[in-house]
Amino acid sequence: MNQTIAFMGAGSLAEAIISGITKAQIVPNENILVTNKSDINRLKRIEEGYDIQGNTNKQEVIKQADIIILAMKPKDAATSLSFMKEYIRPDQMVISVIAGLTTERMEAILEKEIPVIRTMPNTSALIGYSATAIAKGSYVTDEQLAVAEQLFQTVGMTTIIKEKDMHTVTAIAGSGPAFFYYMVEAMEQAAVEAGLDAEMASQLIAQTVIGAGKMLELSGDPITLRKNITSPGGTTEAGVQQLMSEDFASIVQSCVQRARERSMELAAKS
Repeated sequence: MNQTIAFMGAGSLAEAIISGITKAQIVPNENILVTNKSDINRLKRIEEGYDIQGNTNKQEVIKQADIIILAMKPKDAATSLSFMKEYIRPDQMVISVIAGLTTERMEAILEKEIPVIRTMPNTSALIGYSATAIAKGSYVTDEQLAVAEQLFQTVGMTTIIKEKDMHTVTAIAGSGPAFFYYMVEAMEQAAVEAGLDAEMASQLIAQTVIGAGKMLELSGDPITLRKNITSPGGTTEAGVQQLMSEDFASIVQSCVQRARERSMELAAKS
């Protein structure tokens, strides 16, 4: 790929994607540009850390780019797109990683037939294990969609979805890691209260989560996996029965539903 990629925003997600792209070497480092709103020190750190080009001149960055990745805060997205529309060209492509920002909204603000793509990676992109959903706008070609996939496969797996499903994907894949972390926090607290060393508890639970994830990756069947380790009258059965008695499934479903609703609220505000 011999295209220039510009990141509008230099937060942790932008850095994760920059890290993946530079490691995969799918474009020369000098073809990666990054700018942000105000944090010059962070911009300089990313520029030096990944040997890419930092630039505070947003107009210049937009004009140089073939692919523009929107990675600013959601509240700044509309303002940034309004600024971009004065300089953007139909031969460029815009990819958003911003929750709630629809392709329809991007197209409406840009007021041109610009190829726009909406994505939802998650923070596991930092270690190359993101689950990224991708939805295309009205003017995106199959070739451009393939380029977007190639970019995000540098930080994990990708799946093409219909945009109407993005709110649900945001809830389970975008926000999902935080829900697992919260459960791990509770497990660690329970272990420490039972007398286990905190560091040991953390290591054991982390490895348990990794192993469970790998088993799910191989089988894709959580029900069978759960039943296989739930011996009648055993410790696992006792724990699972307690989860059921506390209506754990409903709590998780409500959690996902609320995250989905919030994604819809953000889309309405953007």
